[in-house]
Amino acid sequence: MNSLRQKFAAFPALTRIVPFGIFLVLTACQWKFFSGSEYWIYLAKTLVGAGLIWAVRPLVAEMRWAFSWEAVAVGVAVFALWVGLDAHYPKLVKAQGAWNPPAAFGQGSALAWLIISVRLIGSTLVVPPLEEVFYRSFVYRSLAGPKFESVPLNYFSWLPFLVTAAVFGFSHVEWLAAILCGMAYQFLVLRKNRLGDAMTAHAVTNFLLGVWVVARGDWHFW
Repeated sequence: MNSLRQKFAAFPALTRIVPFGIFLVLTACQWKFFSGSEYWIYLAKTLVGAGLIWAVRPLVAEMRWAFSWEAVAVGVAVFALWVGLDAHYPKLVKAQGAWNPPAAFGQGSALAWLIISVRLIGSTLVVPPLEEVFYRSFVYRSLAGPKFESVPLNYFSWLPFLVTAAVFGFSHVEWLAAILCGMAYQFLVLRKNRLGDAMTAHAVTNFLLGVWVVARGDWHFW
């Protein structure tokens, strides 16, 4: 582990790209195998993602959770926006399949609740650090200057702000909500001069969305 960290330390961009890239590849593989493989690959990628965060965390100074009322407010607002806008704009692509653990494993079964719990934990605690470090720290600052590490987190420029939000947005089926979401999270980074508030806002949004999905059976959001 230490030797791997030393290799990553020599290439700061890789510590922000590789973990996200591995997570993205595993996400793309979810529906590619046997029926129901999406659930087990999600479990695997959550564990892998957590391990990657643990491995690179000492090398990524900005990967630190931070809590503020603004972070919670933005997280709640983005959740409301995500759900509220859903029926009012066309999606770019059709979702790959219906994520519905109760239908796959039995209503109220222990296995269904295990998969639901893993999804909640993964989307709340693993996804935010990986995505925020990649998009809000690396992509934004790489567009803002040739040496991204020398660009302050609170540096504002319209081009990286809009491009990063667009790239983040079009990586989601719910592209419009995701673009606005990316802008809101980037605003937090700019306002607070740290990444941790955006990580917290992202976690709040994903947790509330997960609770909404399970409580109302709106599985298409997953």
